[in-house]
Amino acid sequence: MSTHPPKSAPTTSAHYALVPARTLTLETVAGRTGLHPELVRRFVALGLVDARRDAAGRLVFPLTAPATLARVERLRTGLCLNYASIGLVLDLLDRIARLEAALRRTGARSDQPPWT
Repeated sequence: MSTHPPKSAPTTSAHYALVPARTLTLETVAGRTGLHPELVRRFVALGLVDARRDAAGRLVFPLTAPATLARVERLRTGLCLNYASIGLVLDLLDRIARLEAALRRTGARSDQPPWT
């Protein structure tokens, strides 16, 4: 007779959204940013802003899309960067933000001001 408790199958947890995630339509994003919808589509194709297709095949955007597009436009007009360069700069800025957040979580302090 074994004194060990019976082995149970590993449990997995399922997460169900109680409320569907809010998204923005292409028209809403274009209206909030003042950009032509075709330019927004081009930014999606270049990977500068996240979007997905809904069940009907329409582009839908996260709530952060207008802020991301405003950042793209500031980089384009302020620094005269092409869109390929903007993608690289956005990736680097996001990486810096993640590294700074990790430093804050560990309690590390720096004498230098944050980059972002």
